[in-house]
Amino acid sequence: METDATADDLGKVAAKLPGTQLKAENAVYENEDPAYRVFVDSLNYLDADEIALIVEAYRFSERAHLGQKRLSGEPYITHPLAVAGALADWRMDAQAIVAALLHDVMEDTAVSKAEITRRFGKQVADLVDGLSKLEKIEFQSYQDAQAENFRKMLMAMARDLRIVLIKLADRLHNLQTMAPVRPEKRRRIAQETLDIYAPIATRLGLNNISRQLEDLSFKQIHPMRFRVLTRAVKAVRGNRRELLSKILDGIRSTLHEANIEAGVFGREKSLFSIYHKMVEKQLSFSQVLDIYGFRIIVRDVPTCYLTLGALHALYKPVPGKFKDYIAIPKGNGYQSLHTTLIGPYGTPVEIQIRTQGMHHLAEEGIASHWLYKDSEESGADLQLKTHKWLQSLLELQSSAGDSSEFLEHVKVDLFPDEVYVFTPKGKILALPRGATVVDFAYAVHTDIGHRCVAARIDHELIPLAAELANGNQVEIITAPHANPNPAWLAYVKTGRARSKIRQFLKAMQQDGSSALGEKMLNHALQTLGVNPAEIPATAWERVLGVSGKKSRREIFADIGLGRSLAAVLARRLVAHEEVFQTEPSVSTPLIIRGTEGMAIQLAPCCQPIPGDPITGLLRKGQGLRIHTHACQVARKLRNSEPQNWIRVDWEPDPGQLFDVRIMVTAKNVPGVLGRVATGLSQAGVNIEHVSMDKGKPGLCTELHFLVQVSSRAHLATVMRSLRRIPDVVRIVREQE
Repeated sequence: METDATADDLGKVAAKLPGTQLKAENAVYENEDPAYRVFVDSLNYLDADEIALIVEAYRFSERAHLGQKRLSGEPYITHPLAVAGALADWRMDAQAIVAALLHDVMEDTAVSKAEITRRFGKQVADLVDGLSKLEKIEFQSYQDAQAENFRKMLMAMARDLRIVLIKLADRLHNLQTMAPVRPEKRRRIAQETLDIYAPIATRLGLNNISRQLEDLSFKQIHPMRFRVLTRAVKAVRGNRRELLSKILDGIRSTLHEANIEAGVFGREKSLFSIYHKMVEKQLSFSQVLDIYGFRIIVRDVPTCYLTLGALHALYKPVPGKFKDYIAIPKGNGYQSLHTTLIGPYGTPVEIQIRTQGMHHLAEEGIASHWLYKDSEESGADLQLKTHKWLQSLLELQSSAGDSSEFLEHVKVDLFPDEVYVFTPKGKILALPRGATVVDFAYAVHTDIGHRCVAARIDHELIPLAAELANGNQVEIITAPHANPNPAWLAYVKTGRARSKIRQFLKAMQQDGSSALGEKMLNHALQTLGVNPAEIPATAWERVLGVSGKKSRREIFADIGLGRSLAAVLARRLVAHEEVFQTEPSVSTPLIIRGTEGMAIQLAPCCQPIPGDPITGLLRKGQGLRIHTHACQVARKLRNSEPQNWIRVDWEPDPGQLFDVRIMVTAKNVPGVLGRVATGLSQAGVNIEHVSMDKGKPGLCTELHFLVQVSSRAHLATVMRSLRRIPDVVRIVREQE
């Protein structure tokens, strides 16, 4: 049954609406809802017309959800009301609260975006649309659907941050009321919250929300462990009450003697953070000593450092446990001084020292922009940091191939732990713990990342895979013709670096595949006796229409990647067309240089070089891989995939160097490695890598070289020159 407002409810609203006449049909509610009354009372910071709009949105949502029940049996309207109430507690604007009340109407009812636009305006409709799932699209799996829904939400969030605040309030209320939901769904939603939503809350500085999301998710995923830890923490709280009181009194007394005005509060670790520490460091509960800590709120920044000095005089600090997040704030804007002291009876005591403005920012994060008007300076800084992060999401979105890849990139960036490093000019960059030199290069600029070849950390040359540490000064060395290496994907940590590398490699693969595909199609046409230049435009238009491709380049790329067969396409181009056709030529091999790029790769198992008899394996989506005829791997694959092999041959003079492995067995005498290396150098060979295996002690040593040669003939010359060295016993080319 449709309901209206009570006179008492509307009386409260009317008191805030001077000169506003409420319609008669809205003057009476048949049922009073205490939650609604509390909600309306919490809107007293808004203007009268804004409150009227929110009341209208509540009634609209109530009518739209009429008859719908939550699994608990409550009317569905209780959920959007709770979400809107959370936003009112944050003192959000009227549009956000209206969107919170309507956030499920597009998804769960027949209400359209156009209707919301007409009733409440375009901004509200865009907010609701950003929160609505993609119900009308069919996805291959639940994971794909969730990834695309998350992608949609983040893209909307990049346009309007209020969307994520509504979503976090929505997720928090859902977790608080999950008792009637079936266990497997509870665990799935809780795990998704730990993977995505709690880290987003942390990234936006919403630590209070993040802790609640983590603890509620922990309770759903590991209910027994949650109960055991809850009991253990309560027991410890009682056992340590006297000790904690002694520490608290000591801190207050010391600050009073130093004439420092401060609020001192006990701080208890959340259950999830205790559990996470136990798992991460493989500790028992009794070994987690820092369950309790203290937070000190002071007047200004100088007083923070005065307080730190006073506390270090009271108790000895633990070396290496001091962190200054005031001078160098975290990426989400968090600021505090952190120190760990050795308290009475050797008990470690964690202390956080901050100003009131820092405390607001630490607890409410981006929401403090609406909540506290007295911390505008730090709030503006957080807004700027958040804006930069959201812009990075848009960059990831534009370069990600699909929703799952985008979600993977974003997950990488939702980290709580950071290292702070410096550019040569003294600029500070925050990167995730474990980030490498390559991550740093891409954080500076995409072109720097693409062209980096080496780096100096604190003026010392180091490899690109080296992990960065706090305080490092990093200088990137670039080369004009350098390109990203696919191996970088194995160790980069940031979503930006991973995304940019993949984007570059995809473009390279597309270009190389297109060139290879064109060469293969031309070869197939010549085999049919047709000059490729004489294929009329009408033939290409017909083939493009049938294939659904937009350009010849896409067709060439499909051929180069093995998705289409060159011979089949050649016959389609020739069919029904008046082209000059000679006698079909005898099938000739496809000529390659071996350095065409990612589309043509030399198999690492046999490392073919010009002069080796070769064959090509064309696999769908992988391009052309070249093997030697004698390769054992190729022989096995030829039996299982006979249809994927094509005839290939070397271009007469590729003009490039190729990697090849050789093993030199030499007498185990002093200086033998130097003599062999000198012999290789005199033969005009570049040594890429060398390693040693000892054979029988005192007799021989096996030296493994990765060298670069121009051809098989060049390799033979090199091997002959090495055999002239008296200490060399045997030389072989290493192939699988």
